[in-house]
Amino acid sequence: MKKINLFAALLLLSLGAGAQLQTNINLGWQFALNNDTANVPASWQDVDLPHDWSILKPPFQSAPSGNENGYFETGTAWYKKTLKATKLADGERLIMEFDGVYHHTTVFVNGQRAAWHGYGYTPFSVDITPYLDPNADNTVTVRVDNSNQKNSRWYSGSGIYRNVILRRLPAVSVTPKNVQIIASEDGKVTVNAIVENNSDQKRAVNVRVAVAGTEASKTVNIDAKSDAATVLELKIGNPKLWSTDSPNLYEAEFFIDNTLNLKQTFGFRTITYNAEKGFALNGQNMLLNGACVHHDNGLLGASSYYAAEYRKVKLMKDAGFNLIRTSHNPPSECFLDACDKLGMMVIDEAFDGWRTQKNTYDYSILFDSLATDDVKRMVMRDRNHPCIVAWSIGNEIIERKDIRCVYTARMLKKSILEVDNTRPVTEALCAWDRDWEIYDPHAEVLDIVGYNYMIFKHKTDHERAPKRVMWQTESYPRDAYRNYEIVANNPYVIGDMVWTGLDYLGESGIGGWRYKAWPQGESWQNPQWPWHGAYCGDVDITGFRKPISYYRDIIWNGSKASEKIHISACEPNGYVDSIKTTMWSTWPTWDSWNWDGWEGKPIDVEVYSAGKTVKLYLNDKLVGEKPVEKCMARFTLNYQPGTLKAESDGATSTLVTAGKPAKISAKADRKSYLKDGNDVAFIDITLTDKSGNPCAMSQDEITVDVKGGVLLALGTGDLRDCANTRDNTHNTWHGRAQAIIRIPNGAKGVTVTVKGKGMAAAVVKL
Repeated sequence: MKKINLFAALLLLSLGAGAQLQTNINLGWQFALNNDTANVPASWQDVDLPHDWSILKPPFQSAPSGNENGYFETGTAWYKKTLKATKLADGERLIMEFDGVYHHTTVFVNGQRAAWHGYGYTPFSVDITPYLDPNADNTVTVRVDNSNQKNSRWYSGSGIYRNVILRRLPAVSVTPKNVQIIASEDGKVTVNAIVENNSDQKRAVNVRVAVAGTEASKTVNIDAKSDAATVLELKIGNPKLWSTDSPNLYEAEFFIDNTLNLKQTFGFRTITYNAEKGFALNGQNMLLNGACVHHDNGLLGASSYYAAEYRKVKLMKDAGFNLIRTSHNPPSECFLDACDKLGMMVIDEAFDGWRTQKNTYDYSILFDSLATDDVKRMVMRDRNHPCIVAWSIGNEIIERKDIRCVYTARMLKKSILEVDNTRPVTEALCAWDRDWEIYDPHAEVLDIVGYNYMIFKHKTDHERAPKRVMWQTESYPRDAYRNYEIVANNPYVIGDMVWTGLDYLGESGIGGWRYKAWPQGESWQNPQWPWHGAYCGDVDITGFRKPISYYRDIIWNGSKASEKIHISACEPNGYVDSIKTTMWSTWPTWDSWNWDGWEGKPIDVEVYSAGKTVKLYLNDKLVGEKPVEKCMARFTLNYQPGTLKAESDGATSTLVTAGKPAKISAKADRKSYLKDGNDVAFIDITLTDKSGNPCAMSQDEITVDVKGGVLLALGTGDLRDCANTRDNTHNTWHGRAQAIIRIPNGAKGVTVTVKGKGMAAAVVKL
């Protein structure tokens, strides 16, 4: 069967003079891993984007990336894409837009160097027009150099891990990065646009913007090979506001001389904040229950599929969060699109550090030459997303005690305000410094001051700087209730962000409890093998919620929480081995009532509730009744198998002792999927006994067979499990596993079969 070049087919479409064509070109690339070789490789393998080569092999203890990057492979690799011959009209251009490549990226077109980009998290565009041969096929090669380790304090991934767009621009055009849409709750829309004229003649063009049946237009005179700024204003009657509960979105259409040139999504919303009244969205005061989230997508590594980003945001939304801090780098645009659609507020963060290194080859070596450019790249791409409520310029800067960092903060803030002055600028200031007060000059640069683990300073800081608005940009999971009380009782502290909402790869061992026999300590700078990720999230890397997630949801959302009551059992100290918790960990607590060998011995049970009292029953006999304190009632009882039930204000939660695994439950994340080659399906797998009770302590081998699709990953939330997640056989952990399936281009149906020894198989049809 002859392959159709999607790019060439789309370019054949006739959209009329002045039209702009945007094409996703994720499919049909080639890849070669050649590590430190500078020469273009001779042999290639077919791949589709997004692509992260680091995740394709299991972690290994001697990996140069080390503990911080999760012990995964790095190195140097090449990508290649063939574009069909294309003849362009006068002034037309072809632009390749990379949303993110990690990192130190060089782009060649037909062997000629066209661009270099250093930062692995900011988008960049390459005008490939000057290098094209209009009469022959054209080859784009991309060299990605992630060989200099160490360069990150968490798992970075390697490769072209985000989307690539090919944009065919007419001679006169408006591109997304050159458009700013400011929309307020009263319906006023201000559009700031830069119109580019790439032709050899001076042009007078009519620029028109249409939103919801309302239009504004203006004639703009532009010199040849130049650009011109213009401002258009509209007023929309009774706009539907964007909020966390009702994330309404609008679309602006841009016309050049009556030809549709660009569409841009935005939302109407207003944010306010001050030390007297706190934070308000559209005039409604609210407390910010935030989660810090790294950029990886669990078993997929850094690969940024839209479905994965949407699912990640939805997991946080379902867990009760209303804000995400993108620690410590700009996220993918897919992630922000998902936040717009789901109603999740975002702090968009630019950097982990500035000039002083945290790792030998980190961004500090690029900061002086690229920082102002990179922060503008972030803001210009992201400023039309209504989800973003603040820009963050850094995190725990090492040189914080050098007064010159105040100048740096001003420089970065100035760069942001040059392209967007509609949002506050923040920064996550240092943690653990006892001479905290010396940072007042630095804090004065910021509109909202971020406190990492230092929010206990709020009272004295408020006395010293009563106009200062604060939020805790990182906090320990175990301090959930204390941090809620600080926010709820002090309007000048507008929110708290736990470290973290999701488990993540890298910073290995952070948040994991310790058995006596395991590596001790808790530092991303000390070997923690076989840990290859951080277990401090409310939700594990496969999306299963831990008990702390339900507890935090009830604390912040009360009777509106996803579950008004939740029961879990604390693992007895000594059941496996003696237990030690550390700063970012909570006691290992499980949604399980299977504790074989512990019969007759005491076990602690936690019940999280929005009610006033909790009654606990074991096998229908009342164990006791306790008042709810700080959204929790805690019981100690002697373990007996059976049914444990908690009851509070009419709501109930149960744990049932499960028998041996007899059946497999497999559930897809959605009912339908796109067949354009860019969609993935998440299959959550749970082992149950013959009565359907989850076998929450089982570790049994399962096999996943896929017909019509591609198995991208099969694994669990166990961040000490170093088995290959690219195999179709894996052991469950706590009776659970996850399979991720890519839906091929043109797929007519995908069947996923999950089998296990002695268990009834599960079949999922997509």
